[in-house]
Amino acid sequence: MNRRILLIGLFLVATALLSAGGDIEEPKEEVPVVQVTGVVRLVGNEPFTELIISAPNSSWFVPKEERAKLNDLQHRIVTVEGEEVVKDMKFANGRSAGKRRELRNINIIEVQE
Repeated sequence: MNRRILLIGLFLVATALLSAGGDIEEPKEEVPVVQVTGVVRLVGNEPFTELIISAPNSSWFVPKEERAKLNDLQHRIVTVEGEEVVKDMKFANGRSAGKRRELRNINIIEVQE
């Protein structure tokens, strides 16, 4: 009898926690904020074009949702700040294809004339 009451109590507590949003949340990974100075360029062929910021030592891809901020600044030198996300790219056979750097949550700091 006591065991049944204990099991019912545990079930009710677990149900209450889950319905109250008691899911365990994974800790969020810190995304580094970087400042980049480079030329805004459109690369690729339609319909697969990508907007990038080219600096002397690297290039950063601009995600589609951020393009509107930089579309009108093509061929100009800009300084921006944003969250740098680095993805390891792989070929179809599993070999490494290098790293792809993306800038998200971009804030324009300066546009050179």
